[in-house]
Amino acid sequence: MSKSQKKKSDLDDLALELTPEPGEAAENSRVEPEFSVPEGDEHTDQDPDLGLEIPDAGARKVTPDDDGVIAAEVEDVVISAADDDVVVGAGNSGNTDFATPTSDRPVPRISIEAFCLRPDTGVTLQRAAVDRRLSRTHTSVHMGGIPTAVEHFSDTSTPNLLIVETMGDFNEISDGLNSLAQVCDPGTKVVVIGQLNDISVYRELIRQGISEYLVAPLTVPQIIDSISGLFVDPDQPAIGRTIVFTGAKGGAGSSTVAHNASWFIAETMLEDVTLVDLDLPFGTAGLDFNHDPAQGVADALTAPERLDDQLLERLLVKCSERLSLFTAPGTLDRDFDLATDSFDRVLDVVRESVPCIAVDLPHIWEPWTRRILLTADEIVITATPDLASLRNTKNLVDLLKQSRKNDHPPRLVLNQVGVPKRPEIPIKDFAEAVSLEPELVMPFDPNLFGVAANNGQMIAELKPEAKVAHGLKGLASTLVGKEAIDVKRSFLKKFADQLMGRE
Repeated sequence: MSKSQKKKSDLDDLALELTPEPGEAAENSRVEPEFSVPEGDEHTDQDPDLGLEIPDAGARKVTPDDDGVIAAEVEDVVISAADDDVVVGAGNSGNTDFATPTSDRPVPRISIEAFCLRPDTGVTLQRAAVDRRLSRTHTSVHMGGIPTAVEHFSDTSTPNLLIVETMGDFNEISDGLNSLAQVCDPGTKVVVIGQLNDISVYRELIRQGISEYLVAPLTVPQIIDSISGLFVDPDQPAIGRTIVFTGAKGGAGSSTVAHNASWFIAETMLEDVTLVDLDLPFGTAGLDFNHDPAQGVADALTAPERLDDQLLERLLVKCSERLSLFTAPGTLDRDFDLATDSFDRVLDVVRESVPCIAVDLPHIWEPWTRRILLTADEIVITATPDLASLRNTKNLVDLLKQSRKNDHPPRLVLNQVGVPKRPEIPIKDFAEAVSLEPELVMPFDPNLFGVAANNGQMIAELKPEAKVAHGLKGLASTLVGKEAIDVKRSFLKKFADQLMGRE
């Protein structure tokens, strides 16, 4: 075995295999450490010697509220309707700016290597690595500090981002960085994790050329924000949030929930929405909204490199002022064997054009469906109260909770409840089995849903006073964190609706 091979083998033995326990709580606090200012060193917003903008740690500090809650998010509440036919999830995060901020953009495809001294730092970095915002990166976490990193990269190229941890004083950190500089490739960004909580240390390390200095212990959001700040352009506009609707089994009604929720978001929350139907051979978005476009999402997926804002505008169907459809062809005249990257590219372009994207995901299990699920901002699972749905829902929930530790759990919708003469799993038992309370319970009503589907209408257009319509509105409100806005229709709008048979 050569020296370089032995060195690599020894390093691989040090690689962390520290997977957190399933029941272990994820890091949620976004409080960042404050730098202490040495006596006599006045803290200014700009270093007069370097012309360097210094982050004001005090301005970034998050103050807990009276209940000790740092994230200002209202807990979801489930309210029962008067006749118990419909259960509405009335949780509301109070978020009035629905689009995803620039800091929440996915980090581009980069390589990241981290060398840690403390096991808890390694665990936190591994938790951050599986977050959906870092899903496109290739991240490796090793035990060992700066000396181990210097030895490793003495005969191999350095990654796009190198994270090193040190527990020494300033002189030790500086000497270690000088050694690291001898093996680092041009363009590699370096983040140092240290113990010294001192603004003068931060300034001097930045002056020496590192990209960021973080004070341990770290949190998952802090790591993600730091990496995003280095590789995501802050001048780019906010991107749309993705809500993925999927069914626990075929025929569960996920498409119906997706289409009606999208309509409510557009018409009552006044958010611009693009509904993307990815069930290419059997999609029903065009049918449910009474449109039959010649082109749609399949044309974009077969040539994703050609998709831009102008082509997207031609492929979308304008269903209303705020709702656009990216429809599936719904034909069997061609086969679709598409790469996962094609779906990434198309959805990225859509996200840059609208604040909300509703994805109607088919009930199939492919690499691209898994990826879309794991990288979504919100996930809605529609299930029916039977054994197959229970098994599949539990499998999905377990996968998502394990893979998305830093995100909200999926939302559960129970559909077709109360089918005559059909044995059903009680709602309470279903919820306990999947460890998830339903946001919405929809009764079995074949007449209402059948007429709406045949007419190409949404439930609220056909029967706005129906309890299931109010339930779907509540679900939409929960997903976007906004209350419905009561907009009175004009006389001409009412007259047009009457002519079209919508009233």
